Amino acid sequence: MEELELESSAPILLTPEGMARLKEELSRLTVTKRAEIAERIRESKDHGEYAEDNNELDEVKQEQAIVENRISELKITLSNAETLDLKQVPTSEVGLGSFVTLKSDRATFEIRIVASVEANPDEDTISEESPLGQAIFGRPLGESVEVNAPGGKMTYTIAKIRA
Repeated sequence: MEELELESSAPILLTPEGMARLKEELSRLTVTKRAEIAERIRESKDHGEYAEDNNELDEVKQEQAIVENRISELKITLSNAETLDLKQVPTSEVGLGSFVTLKSDRATFEIRIVASVEANPDEDTISEESPLGQAIFGRPLGESVEVNAPGGKMTYTIAKIRA
């Protein structure tokens, strides 16, 4: 049986906002959410509802497992994370932390390229590993790229890059 070798990976670079958001989530889960769950478990126990057929208790324990899993994920991510130096964000080509204005025949919009752990399309932060992120990463101003989108191939032109 082969042993798996653990490679030391490069640090995860997070924007200052992304780092703050993940730290806030970890704090909220460890301080507030854990206490809420513990109180709900105590209430079930105090009311004599600590039986195997207690559906509410099962739901709380399920929630507890999900929260503990997320706490572990956040601790691992943050232990491997560094804050991106915004002075190092490129403006001559698309890079991590870049704000990029894209134009297509349908629309013009701005996105920010970030690490996958802080990507949130609803906030226009796109992972460098996403199809769009991969298509534009390292590309200069004015270049056009094709992206396979759910609605078919889309062509975007990089209209602006800023830090």
